[in-house]
Amino acid sequence: QVQLVESGGGLVQPGGSLRLSCVVSGNMFSLYAMGWYRQAPGKQRELVASISSSAITTYADSAQGRFTISRDNAKNTVYLQMNNLKPEDTAKYYCRRGYDSWGQGIQVIVSA
Repeated sequence: QVQLVESGGGLVQPGGSLRLSCVVSGNMFSLYAMGWYRQAPGKQRELVASISSSAITTYADSAQGRFTISRDNAKNTVYLQMNNLKPEDTAKYYCRRGYDSWGQGIQVIVSA
């Protein structure tokens, strides 16, 4: 069974940066699209950014220009670089492989 393990979350001040990482077990990582999602308390989970197997990226409007998704197929890892963080970015962030497997999530808190 595939496992996805996120890391890199935490508490950061507004305007700060964090880089999330998600390591995916198993083979054929390079063949899968990967996505970062987030869920704030009382809200639905939403897609933040995605990257295809050919490294084509898409972003939610709220992330465009501030977040960058990337992948390292040699390390079975997908990243989310988050800059100029805002309080409204506070949420639990999840990575997802394709349309099936989810990580356990990692908390990001943006607060002064």
